[in-house]
Amino acid sequence: MFSFYSLIDSCQTDWNSYIQHEFIEQLGKGTLDKSCFQHYLKQDYLFLVNFSRVWGLAVYKSRNLLEIKQALHSLKAIVEVELDLHIRYCKQWHITESELTRLVGAKANIAYTDYVLDVGLKGDILDLHIVLAPCLIGYGMIANWITAQSWYNAENNPYISWIDMYCGDEFQKAVQDEINWINDNLSNINAERFAQLKTIFKTATQLEAGFWQMGLEKSC
Repeated sequence: MFSFYSLIDSCQTDWNSYIQHEFIEQLGKGTLDKSCFQHYLKQDYLFLVNFSRVWGLAVYKSRNLLEIKQALHSLKAIVEVELDLHIRYCKQWHITESELTRLVGAKANIAYTDYVLDVGLKGDILDLHIVLAPCLIGYGMIANWITAQSWYNAENNPYISWIDMYCGDEFQKAVQDEINWINDNLSNINAERFAQLKTIFKTATQLEAGFWQMGLEKSC
């Protein structure tokens, strides 16, 4: 029987490169250059806009009323809560809402969002959840990985609020709920179907790591 952790096992090296990326390590140590984090925040705004489009697709792709409600809840959470929080958080880093609306996507950002949207359009609801899993579940695991390291610096770390947000009970519950959903939907698939899903998961994981590298290099 397959589970979410079967997906991680299928691309452990790529997963570690994403979860333990140098961008993340510097963020956890509090040594990440401010301009790198600002570049990441700007591009993450564009990613969230496309993330909401994918959850809109999830509403359409849902197989029953319960899945429609779940997808709609995620869509509303991004559009009505998370994007507003992100805009306010950007202001704390001296990035205005006007600046966000004029942004152009970096190549790594465009590659990632194009892939996610393509999978969402061509695949079913399970494909869609799998392509989004490295983002939603990954961020929760990243925050937990940071706080478990001996070098983690919680004192005078300018990024502590970012870390705390993804370590928080609300986000961690969302992570566990998503893992549970994926586990339920992977439990009865065959090896051929799993092979398709692990390719999607691996590619999305690699693109997530590319997003961190984009932030570290401030690439466009």
